[in-house]
Amino acid sequence: MTKMKAVLVVSVLGAALALHPVYAHGFGERTELPAPLGLFLIGAGAVVALSFAVIGLFVRGGTGGAGYWRHNLLQHGWFRVATATPLLSLPVKALSVFLLALVLVSGFIGVQTPSSNFAPTFVWIIWWVGMAYVVTLIGNVWAVINPWKILFGWVEYLHRKATGGNLSPKKAYPSSWGVWPAFALFLAFAWLQDAFPESPVPSRVAIVVTLYSILTLGGMAVFGKHQWLRHAEVFTVAFGLLAKFSPTEVRVKDPILCGECDAGCLDRNGECVDCYECFEKAQNREVNLRPWAIGLARSHGVTNDVLAVVVLLLATVTFDGFSATPGWVEFQTFSATAFPWLTGNQTYNSLIIADTLGVLLFPLVFFLVYLAFTYFVSGAIDKSRGAMELARVFAFSLIPIALAYNIAHFVNLLLIQGQLIIPLASDPFGYGWDLFGSGGYQLNLDIINAAVLWYLSIAVIVVGHILAVYLSHLAAARIFEDHGAATQSQYPMLTLMVMYTVVSLWIIAQPIVA
Repeated sequence: MTKMKAVLVVSVLGAALALHPVYAHGFGERTELPAPLGLFLIGAGAVVALSFAVIGLFVRGGTGGAGYWRHNLLQHGWFRVATATPLLSLPVKALSVFLLALVLVSGFIGVQTPSSNFAPTFVWIIWWVGMAYVVTLIGNVWAVINPWKILFGWVEYLHRKATGGNLSPKKAYPSSWGVWPAFALFLAFAWLQDAFPESPVPSRVAIVVTLYSILTLGGMAVFGKHQWLRHAEVFTVAFGLLAKFSPTEVRVKDPILCGECDAGCLDRNGECVDCYECFEKAQNREVNLRPWAIGLARSHGVTNDVLAVVVLLLATVTFDGFSATPGWVEFQTFSATAFPWLTGNQTYNSLIIADTLGVLLFPLVFFLVYLAFTYFVSGAIDKSRGAMELARVFAFSLIPIALAYNIAHFVNLLLIQGQLIIPLASDPFGYGWDLFGSGGYQLNLDIINAAVLWYLSIAVIVVGHILAVYLSHLAAARIFEDHGAATQSQYPMLTLMVMYTVVSLWIIAQPIVA
């Protein structure tokens, strides 16, 4: 362990000092910091390292996140009325389906200039970036407003009214598939976002949404609504993982119903939390407030496919940021040199090859680095537990890191380019309409400046990594009975957290050049 502590110190100092002061992410002018960037990076890494010592003093035992504070909102009449009354819930669901239809129609028949068409701004900024913020900071709203789930629910309702029976799935979902379909679809989504040059083109957005709608509705028809949503609807899976950080949960207290649930929803503490299949059927149910991040500390049984999705979430958002830095531009230049005959091709060229390699290799590299550190834990503390087992044990401690970087990386995009939705609400097709009087709205480019963004990024990333250290400690306390062994097991994980803190801030500090 002495060697590991030395590696930690050298890693922090070396990584921080090797990085030169640069510009704040998303701005073309230098943000003059009150101290060199290297000192900020050393300070941030040191704060994360210090948190390790403080957390280690207080984290004892292994409750698996059970028994935390909860407050049931359903005990309040106003909340029951707001969530259960069809007169209130039906307009929300109808709006969700309407927005899906508007994306399709505006994408196909509207003008094909991305900034003048509703589809690209809504899909890539308002929905994808915004929804990630909502499910993280509020709760799993996506489980309620998912338009494909709503549409299929309406079909189920009409089928019951017409036949008196339920709409049965055609096939059983293969258990061996797990959430691998969601993993594959998320990888494809990441490629569209980061490597496909026509991803902002409205008609391309509409085509992708159409194909995904057919796949999702068809999958629910074949395998059943909840089975497909839980395993293969990529955004239900991704937003569900992010929502484990949120301060709200749905909970069912019906052991008989949960015992019969084909989702295997009961955790190792015998609790049914965030199983929407049980929640739809149960009478004894709760919608709870809870502490932020505690949902990630519950005693989950993480499988390899879930681990793969978690790593992919972290790697793709990091690559999205790194792909706009000078370092990646140099790699793209190398790709153009290596494949000169593809340089002039509009649909298949060296830049797409470079970005595709980034989309594919970043998750692999992240996984291998993560696995190497869990191997260090295994070798130092408990050789009976392999690196893969420990990688699953600590998997959810990576989610706060992904969330922190997601917020730091995309907040500028959401606050500035997201304002485009205001004029587009009045003119979704780009035809020159002004339905709500907001067609002439001009973007406020000063809504956030580089200095505020930089300090916000530092705060969010440091807090995210401190929470990751805390969750990792809880996981270690759960599997290692001896407190000393649990603490020692965390030196490799702390090294990983500190190194990623430094790298994350360095990426955020880079100027956008691509």
